[in-house]
Amino acid sequence: MPNATAVINLDIEGPTISRHLYGHFAEHLGRCIYDGFWVGEDSPVPNEGGIRLDIVQALRALDIPNLRWPGGCFADEYHWKDGIGPRDERPRMVNTHWGNVEENNHFGTHEFMALCELLGAEPYISGNVGSGTVQEMSEWVEYLTRDGDSPMVRLRKANGREEPWRVKYWGIGNETWGCGGNMRAEYAADLSRQYATYCRDHGDNKLYRIASGASDDDYKWTETLMRQISCFGCEATPKNYFQGLSFHYYTIPGPWESKGNSIVFDTEDYYRTMVQARRVDRLIAGHSAVMDVYDPGRTVGLVLDEWGTWWDVEPGTNPGFLFQQNSLRDALVASTHFDIFHKHAARLHMANIAQTVNVLQAMILTDGDSLVLTPSYHVFEMNKGHQDATSLAVHLRADDARRTVGDTELDTLSASASAKDGRLLVSLSNLDAEEPAEITLDLRGRSIGTASARVLTADRLQDHNTPQTPAAVAPRAFDDVKVTDRGLALTLPPHSFLTLSAPLL
Repeated sequence: MPNATAVINLDIEGPTISRHLYGHFAEHLGRCIYDGFWVGEDSPVPNEGGIRLDIVQALRALDIPNLRWPGGCFADEYHWKDGIGPRDERPRMVNTHWGNVEENNHFGTHEFMALCELLGAEPYISGNVGSGTVQEMSEWVEYLTRDGDSPMVRLRKANGREEPWRVKYWGIGNETWGCGGNMRAEYAADLSRQYATYCRDHGDNKLYRIASGASDDDYKWTETLMRQISCFGCEATPKNYFQGLSFHYYTIPGPWESKGNSIVFDTEDYYRTMVQARRVDRLIAGHSAVMDVYDPGRTVGLVLDEWGTWWDVEPGTNPGFLFQQNSLRDALVASTHFDIFHKHAARLHMANIAQTVNVLQAMILTDGDSLVLTPSYHVFEMNKGHQDATSLAVHLRADDARRTVGDTELDTLSASASAKDGRLLVSLSNLDAEEPAEITLDLRGRSIGTASARVLTADRLQDHNTPQTPAAVAPRAFDDVKVTDRGLALTLPPHSFLTLSAPLL
């Protein structure tokens, strides 16, 4: 059995963990929006103005900080003026990216803003660069955020909204290297500067403009955008056209053509998945290092606005809808991601799970009027105390907590910690499929009160929740925490995620 020590200096504060690292993503894809968030006002499913209320209630329990919309690839074929005004007068459109289905545009700008208000979440809007115009995006910003009198203000008021909304986060396109236009980095940088110029701050609504950045480890893309967008190193006075730069990374252990089944897999598949999940640490460090050259003061935030597992679709479902089940394996991908996010809190400003409802690594799955909370949902809930908390460095010593996976060494223990409002929160993951781990929490610098803990695990890695077994993978109280002269000690079960909380004295 591995024996590990985690040294945590409770009196040495690190960077703040932005709550936006726990962001979400809702694209017009499959059943995320329609038959997910949106059921329509005539639905027998309880709703408010067409927005499904049991989903709202579940997400509010996560303290969801932000919601990214309308895409994804869909954002670059979405024309926002088609989604305002009386719903029965809105033109239909074809969602060419995801299933080639027709949409009636009943869920548009006003409906999205109403959803964010119900959730208590900040909106994050991705603008159309791929097939749109600078004027179109500029007018969307004006429509949403300007007060007083202007053509877009008058249009908004004619559609029933007198006061402007506050919309801070704006994405300048999506995946411009791919579905957002198949651009070269140099062209995307120039075009993004142009769009950002015309995304104005109206009144006291200050925009956080996020440039469409790299895929995976394309550091050259990041370098090109940072050099040209921020103008560092040129003769002109440096000007940050952007406050954020995105990149995307999905955990896919196999080839793209055969990603594997979400709930039918063996231990070897599981370990390969964990290797790919932990790769995000190197990617964040790599993009951060490039950004540090041009922005040593870290005024531009790194934004991982698409992340999560990506499996083959469930048999018998529309291949363009990206519906997959969500097992304990997915939850452990999420828990290790968050430990890595916390480690990079000084540069990483936002991250968005893909996606919130019924798509990819979803928080929630629906089937008619039934709703299931996935194992990944529970990781978000158990970890929510880290939002806007002060990070605490965790020095983990566990030489025997390691597995050889192919030609890679996989560390099977992961940890992070933070302090907020006088409480300590420690997150621990044991990625070993079979072996428990003895862990000593060596707590230094301050004392703590009585600790409480919860654990998320199951008999099998493949276990998942269904309408018939909604709590097959759900958190439960963990009482086997012992007080020692060094702090605390516990035995972490195999394939498990645990959070421990205690008052700081």
